[in-house]
Amino acid sequence: MPHTLTPLSIPAEAKARLKILFIAKNALWEGDLHPTDGNHARYHQEMRRVLEGLGLNLTISQTHDILFDPPKGIDFVFPLLNRAGFFNSEMLLPLLCERAGIPYLGASPILRGLSDDKHLAKRAAVDAGIPTAPWAIYRKGAPVTPDKLPAASRYVVKPNNSSASWGVEDAYDWDGVAAAVKRIHDDPANGGQDAIVEPFIEGSDVEVPVVTIGGEPQILPMLIFRQADPAHLRTYYEKRDLVDRSQKYSLDPFTHPEMSARIAELTKACWEEYRPFDYGRFEFRVNETTGEVTFLELNLNCNLWSEKVFGRAAVMAGWTQEQLIETLLAESLARHGLM
Repeated sequence: MPHTLTPLSIPAEAKARLKILFIAKNALWEGDLHPTDGNHARYHQEMRRVLEGLGLNLTISQTHDILFDPPKGIDFVFPLLNRAGFFNSEMLLPLLCERAGIPYLGASPILRGLSDDKHLAKRAAVDAGIPTAPWAIYRKGAPVTPDKLPAASRYVVKPNNSSASWGVEDAYDWDGVAAAVKRIHDDPANGGQDAIVEPFIEGSDVEVPVVTIGGEPQILPMLIFRQADPAHLRTYYEKRDLVDRSQKYSLDPFTHPEMSARIAELTKACWEEYRPFDYGRFEFRVNETTGEVTFLELNLNCNLWSEKVFGRAAVMAGWTQEQLIETLLAESLARHGLM
């Protein structure tokens, strides 16, 4: 797995010529932890400062509204407003960019929808021959019945389009599963969501960050969320630093050579469904004792914060955070014929 990738740069003339719109919910945040978004606000704040530091001709917005009647002269959009508080909101920014005819970073709307729908992403993984645990999908408004539930002693129930483990629960029987599914369907904060149910798999999550260079996806160093208790269910509040989780898990380099090689091959098989996507994070549940590897999900347009997987992987590859962001932008600008 190559960890000596050369970062890309944007020529000075392109930085002066191109007007780039950065959209993120907390792009103008100046505090520390957000009361509900937690460290995500600090992430958006950091991203804005990195983009400003690159010397880009930058326009900043915190809402989709700016693209309903797009301002004149915008050449490219950097979209990070993925969770906007309504169902399937992650597809709106790329759709609005397509409507306005403005190039943007990341995958197309239909590919974003395929990847963000965990049920469909698992179907694509199975079709590619990637080991995937059985699951059941319960769409809001469709029958919620036990006949398609896989057999298990413990289940994970979560919104089918969730990020950062928002809304995740566990359950131990059909009554518990049905109640959790109903809570997700009825959740007023996001207008109700589809629910996905799968057996709980003990182990830790290996994160595989992927960038595109010269039109070809490249794997950055892998990391593992190694859990002190492999039976612990990580929550949204832990991922967003809204509760103390320092003793529960650590984010470490994943250095197991045989398992890393296998996960790399599985990742390559998985990403063919989504090209071109510029960048994304692929996740596998691993049992380091038995060597078992199971596909979980993927996240295109994922978190790029320096303190999370992508930022840590970039440092392991010898890059700075600024080089990571400039590489992603440079590759996408070139793909769209803008430099």
